[in-house]
Amino acid sequence: MAKKKVCVIINPVSGTGAKQSIPEKIVSAFDPKKYDVIIRFTGYADHATEITKNAVKEDYKYVIAAGGDGTVNEIAKALVGTPCVLGIIPLGSGNGLARDLNISMSIDKSIETISKGVKRNIDYGIANKHIFFCTCGVGFDAFVSEKFADEKMRGPIGYVKNILESVIDFKSEIYELVYDGKTIKEEAFVVTCANASQYGNEAYIAPGADMEDGKMNVSLIKPINALEMPQTTIQLFTKNLHKNNKVIQILTSELLIRRSRSGAMHIDGESVDAGKEINVKIVHKGLYVLAPKKKKDEDEKRPAENDPIFGPFTRWFGL
Repeated sequence: MAKKKVCVIINPVSGTGAKQSIPEKIVSAFDPKKYDVIIRFTGYADHATEITKNAVKEDYKYVIAAGGDGTVNEIAKALVGTPCVLGIIPLGSGNGLARDLNISMSIDKSIETISKGVKRNIDYGIANKHIFFCTCGVGFDAFVSEKFADEKMRGPIGYVKNILESVIDFKSEIYELVYDGKTIKEEAFVVTCANASQYGNEAYIAPGADMEDGKMNVSLIKPINALEMPQTTIQLFTKNLHKNNKVIQILTSELLIRRSRSGAMHIDGESVDAGKEINVKIVHKGLYVLAPKKKKDEDEKRPAENDPIFGPFTRWFGL
């Protein structure tokens, strides 16, 4: 019986942790009698996509992404619609897809998840031909994505810092949303289409989103001022955004966004240029991934009031 082939793609510049031990740990996790493992390092933008496409052509069983959200996206978009299975060793600052799949942020534990070989089949999204796995959107989150790309302080603190600094300069727009034979027109601070529940960094824009239901959870946030931003930010990090009276939620598999002018759109946190019309749709069960078995009540795994940072605010203010 032929050995199964495993390709490990490591982004040497993602995150801050040391990566020297990853190749050895990965290789030792696979039985050499059953698997052939190769290690590849990325050297430039989209290199991971090139390596992955070649791995698919050469009938690799697994492609393991060791990097941040950008690396995972580059690899995963080349795997959609193929029998090849994605594994994730999260090394970035946000790690949105890994977190939503309940993959550990520990290198050792994430490798253990990969070695167990539990395969899930999840959805992905397409926005004007751009593939996304967690979220895409227009408005403030796209504006923040542009600024966050240059931020030296990473992680939740850097993200919150950017949110608070950017809100002063940002101007809301009017959007027309067309879905399921309905049309709504609203001035919005944010319009986010979520396949996963969070952006990353445990910032939950759509706490009820399910990556295996064939739907996207659309969150439209009406204009908010600087005084309302702290409360909204706390709700974002404590899975309580649905309690905000300025949030409109839509569940659909396809959405057309219309606006008066072209501008930025973010795809899994990466800012890209987009036109006046953006077509977004969900492709059901289009990507195989190695992850822990799905929990029935995933969004209850850490109640908001028990959050070590934001929990006290949740209890005091009833957010």
